[in-house]
Amino acid sequence: MRKILLAIVFVLMTAMSAWSAGELNLYIWSEYMGPEIVPNFEKETGVKVRVDYYETMEDMMAKLQAGGMSQYDVVVPTDYGVPAMIKLGLLKELDHSKIPNMKNLNPKFVNAPYDPQNAHTVAYQWGTLGMIYNKNKIEGPVPSWSIMFDESKQVGPFVLLDSMREMLGITQCYLGLDVNTTNTDELKKVAELMLAAKKSANFQGFDVGVGGRSKVLSGGAVAAITYNGDGLRGVEEDPENVAFANPAEGTVIWVDNMAIPANAPNPEAAYQFINYILDAKVGAGLSNWTRYATPNDAAKPFITPEDVANIAIYPTSEYMEKLQFLNDLGDNARVYDELWTMIKTR
Repeated sequence: MRKILLAIVFVLMTAMSAWSAGELNLYIWSEYMGPEIVPNFEKETGVKVRVDYYETMEDMMAKLQAGGMSQYDVVVPTDYGVPAMIKLGLLKELDHSKIPNMKNLNPKFVNAPYDPQNAHTVAYQWGTLGMIYNKNKIEGPVPSWSIMFDESKQVGPFVLLDSMREMLGITQCYLGLDVNTTNTDELKKVAELMLAAKKSANFQGFDVGVGGRSKVLSGGAVAAITYNGDGLRGVEEDPENVAFANPAEGTVIWVDNMAIPANAPNPEAAYQFINYILDAKVGAGLSNWTRYATPNDAAKPFITPEDVANIAIYPTSEYMEKLQFLNDLGDNARVYDELWTMIKTR
């Protein structure tokens, strides 16, 4: 009898240990987390983490709608997609009492227009879309989008970004337009410019930011559109020949956020992870690796000083005036979908 009781106790203790450790299913952009963060989180909490990756907001949202809401515990949506995700019921309303490190966020990233009161999201990283380029071919510290959109100023092969709102937004910045415009005449100009760029002999196709970066590093392209952190990590690989900058005409600014899918299987582990990322030193380690700006004020003292001084990461106040946020378009999103489909298929 004693042996049976001991066996039962052992089984119960093992089961309780497994339950307390738990697991976390993370769905995140590729190359968006330093290699030490997940192992350190697992070691500190006992939570086992499984990570899947996506390359566009559209891919992530489609997967959540196809059943991913019950497969993942944390996702990382970009600001402009959050209102639609909330409207579709894809995200859980957050219990802020379980995320005490939210106190570390800069006020600019609290109560954002795309998610009032941070009801469903918490800021993760923020940054810009810029240009990684061969500095032996393109001179000057601040390049222009014209080397992609003006055939007379093109100096070699270029890669455009395969992301609907962001690529259209960059085109709108070049044209001096609002990136959220629904004006028919203005959208016609965007379409004409994009189609002209596609017809150029220098056009090397659409690609994700990491893919475009690889083409510049390999010499297959002179320039590519990429996220600033991806671009700066590319510069680290070949600083003699490659540079990154936010182009002169302005560009798109974005905020990526942590959120919990509505039917997340392990929400408590999700809260642990979100709170862990918002720790001052963890947040600093994240930004020091990604080369993106942190929304975490408490992390700032631990950020690499060279990065804090780098205007490609933390733009000057003057250049910040040239940055535009992509907003949720509501019913007008259909117009952009149709425009993008036409551009991609012609």
